[in-house]
Amino acid sequence: MDAELAARLDRVESTLAIQQLPVRYAMALDARDSHAWASLFIEDVNCGRHGVGRDTLRQWIERGMATFYRSMHQICGHKIDFTDADHATGQVYCRAEHEDNGKWIVMAICYFDTYERRSGEWLFVRRKERHWYSQDIAERPTAPFDNWPGKEQPPTLPAAFPTWAGFWRDVDEAQIGRLTSAPVHAGG
Repeated sequence: MDAELAARLDRVESTLAIQQLPVRYAMALDARDSHAWASLFIEDVNCGRHGVGRDTLRQWIERGMATFYRSMHQICGHKIDFTDADHATGQVYCRAEHEDNGKWIVMAICYFDTYERRSGEWLFVRRKERHWYSQDIAERPTAPFDNWPGKEQPPTLPAAFPTWAGFWRDVDEAQIGRLTSAPVHAGG
């Protein structure tokens, strides 16, 4: 096989392998399989102030998994950008549902991912979760878009997308006011 064809085949196989990561992540989280979940990350994953490594990450997620009972994370779309043959970034859309204290909380999420191939296996280096809203399923999302009692975190989307502020910069404020009661400008 010539080098160009081998590189193209590798890119296809890499794309398929990377696309499985968010699905495996969601299913492991929903099954409360913290070992399978942590195995999707590089062995020396940086857990910030908590430390380094899969065991540290696993202990962190187990605490998070215990803050709601049932969950279902639905992967709705995935964009992958390769930086080279062994490194990529991506964005993954997800609709997540969580049973918590008599409520069923829905979140619209976008994960901002960094991937790396190590020893032939694609893994997460990092995931940054950002969301549009969290809301009980019986209610429609409204400002401030973080209505999950006890777990409020300000939504950072859509303003975290680098093109968001530029798109709306020249649109008349009155027009924006007709579209939403809670405009989001830059940042996130």
